Amino acid sequence: MKNFAKFSIIAIFIAIGFTLYSCNKGGSGNEILIGQFASLTGSEATFGISSDNGLKLAVEEINKSGGLLGKQVKLVTEDNQGKPQETQTVVQKLINRDKVVAIIGEVASSRSKAGAPICQQNKIPMISPASTNPEVTAIGDYIFRVCFIDPFQATVMSKFALNSMKVKKVAMLIDQKNAYSTGLAENFRKIFTQMGGEIIEEQKYSAGDKDFKAQLTSIKAKNPEAIFIPGYYTDVNLISIQAREIGLTCPLFGSDGWESEKLTEGKAKDALEGSFFSTHVSTEDPNPKIQDFIKKYRAKYNSEPDAMSFLAYDAGMMLFDAIKKANSTEGEKIKNELAKEKDFPGVTGNITMNEQRNAVKPAVVLEIKDGKFKYKETIAP
Repeated sequence: MKNFAKFSIIAIFIAIGFTLYSCNKGGSGNEILIGQFASLTGSEATFGISSDNGLKLAVEEINKSGGLLGKQVKLVTEDNQGKPQETQTVVQKLINRDKVVAIIGEVASSRSKAGAPICQQNKIPMISPASTNPEVTAIGDYIFRVCFIDPFQATVMSKFALNSMKVKKVAMLIDQKNAYSTGLAENFRKIFTQMGGEIIEEQKYSAGDKDFKAQLTSIKAKNPEAIFIPGYYTDVNLISIQAREIGLTCPLFGSDGWESEKLTEGKAKDALEGSFFSTHVSTEDPNPKIQDFIKKYRAKYNSEPDAMSFLAYDAGMMLFDAIKKANSTEGEKIKNELAKEKDFPGVTGNITMNEQRNAVKPAVVLEIKDGKFKYKETIAP
């Protein structure tokens, strides 16, 4: 009888443990936990800070409107320090310790590629705000993004170089260890040459390098009409300054990795004058949705939003929409609703998920004038 009582007590404690675990998964009784991993520190910290700000706005709005499924949304954010290895650690934490029901992240493709397999394995939906490398969503059916992908971005800049810049002979400077840079360069090389352009020189560097003059000197010897640099703002800032120092006067052009207020800091303000890059949205767009977002962002953060903040806001709102439609926080049900999203009214434009879970949407090209990013043109899918 004593043994029976002993086992009964143990069974009760086990049952209570399972109940507590079940209740805690995804948050407490009145909360739904959403995870985010972002580069809040490190070489591309402006990306992480901007996306974090945009996502916080989305969470604040959904909670003010009553939350989700009768509960408030709680955001759990982890700083991956701009490192793929740290990304794996923090994503494991978000899933296994915090018990989040979905994850937003990352901006950089290399870090998204590090976190996505863990989300896929654990059947936790993940939405990247701005990772454009095609391989990100190819990792699995729980991985989504709200931005366009590199083949489209490469098409945009190929068309722009040939038709608007009127250049045919282009050199490329590529970050050789960065999935974003190498993937975009590969697509640009293919599409630009198919359209009649010529890549006359290719040089490589590694993120964090400080001296690019050897590569730029080799490029200068080939006399290009323009230089395509599919990299991040930290490196492009130095590259542009050193290019002008050795007498390279041709225009530079690039991609959404350029978009940061730090791009034109110091001497780069003059060095990048008249350069161009593709991105996801222009703050000069008179669209009421865009202008309303800018006002809210300014009021909360006393600063200007960039594309990463817009995209993270859209990623959050699309996730919340999917949870509402699923009427559940189960990963599979959320994933199924995300896959069906069509014409979701995002701030960056209507978002439709294609079969590869990539957003079909237009891109814009911005010109750098007096250190500011000015709208140049829109190119549709």
